[in-house]
Amino acid sequence: MTAQAHLGLSATRRLDSLSWPEAEKALQQSGSTVVWPMGAFEQHGPHLPLATDALFSERILASVLSELAANAPIWSLPSQSIGFSPEHAGFPGTLSVSSGLLTQLIIEVGTQLSAQGVKRLVLFNAHGGQIGLLQAAARELRVQSPSMAVLPCFLWSGVSGLAALIPEEELRGGLHAAQAETSLMLALEPRLVGEARPVDGDHRQPASLATPPPGWSLEGAAPTAWLTSDLSSSGVIGDSRAASAELGEALERCLVSHWANLFGSLLASNWPPSQPVAVVN
Repeated sequence: MTAQAHLGLSATRRLDSLSWPEAEKALQQSGSTVVWPMGAFEQHGPHLPLATDALFSERILASVLSELAANAPIWSLPSQSIGFSPEHAGFPGTLSVSSGLLTQLIIEVGTQLSAQGVKRLVLFNAHGGQIGLLQAAARELRVQSPSMAVLPCFLWSGVSGLAALIPEEELRGGLHAAQAETSLMLALEPRLVGEARPVDGDHRQPASLATPPPGWSLEGAAPTAWLTSDLSSSGVIGDSRAASAELGEALERCLVSHWANLFGSLLASNWPPSQPVAVVN
């Protein structure tokens, strides 16, 4: 490998592009931060690829990292492209690991990173079906590696600019392979998007089948553990008909700006506390 090629790989901020002496130096820097893109290998309707979530987490993260200072102590792991996706079982192509296996993987990798000096591990997740699982795994890892901050986050959560781009009904009910995800894929990898523009799930099903009882919801304050087959025959939950590359480009800018700001804030901080906070009984 030429020196130029090696520098090119290092510029991508991929931890696995470094040699072991480079990795040793990098991970022991003050505030060293590793980001693990988390996706899934699951159906996304008849028009989007199985790799949708993994592709989103990896591509958006790459753009975010390119926005940060060149000397910022932050690196990316290769994406975890098979996740916890039992809700999509029965749709061909979907692959899922158990909750216990994914939790153990995060703990084992995380404890090794902590032992090598990493101060922060960010789980950069784009699959909504494993948000709670990654939060629980992060807590377990933090107990075992208290000197390392563990930050489980979801690509689409907390991004205030989304409300100006996507109709309220889609924000609430476009849960899978609908307007937002179809648009973002049209912007990032249009060759992978089929011609179909499905509308399915609670947009199409009779209310008695698709709508939880009053006071309950598919997501939110009082959620139900729905399966895709409860709601959709196509695998889509939402309405993809208004998807466009233009909307996808706007979503991409919104996501990158949001996460670049948050990562910049994290890197500028002293988090986690160097000493545990005393617990008062």
